Amino acid sequence: MVRFQEAQLDRTFSALSDPTRRALLARLEEQDAVSVSELAQPFAMSLPAVMKHLDVLSDAGLITRTKTGRTVSCRLNADPMEEAMGWLARYQRFWTQRLDALEGMLEERRRSREPDGGAGNV
Repeated sequence: MVRFQEAQLDRTFSALSDPTRRALLARLEEQDAVSVSELAQPFAMSLPAVMKHLDVLSDAGLITRTKTGRTVSCRLNADPMEEAMGWLARYQRFWTQRLDALEGMLEERRRSREPDGGAGNV
């Protein structure tokens, strides 16, 4: 069984649970490094509010910040999302198997209800 670092996984999912933080990550995906003021521009909130969101993303390891002079730039770090994707993939396999089994059962049921017993027209 695959072991996941629960604390890191919790921080990742918690950070991703907020639409503003997901939008910030999407902006960072489009550009390599973006200043905090540029990131904050399209949002209808104060710069300190954006900074709080960036703190959460940073604590989750989803962004890195660098300071050059007076400018703080942010970069996306998608590594923590890889573990989250691995965790989600387990459940994707589970549901794929369950839905495939259901589809097989329904197909078998459909064939057994056909007038010729599902033998087809030969």
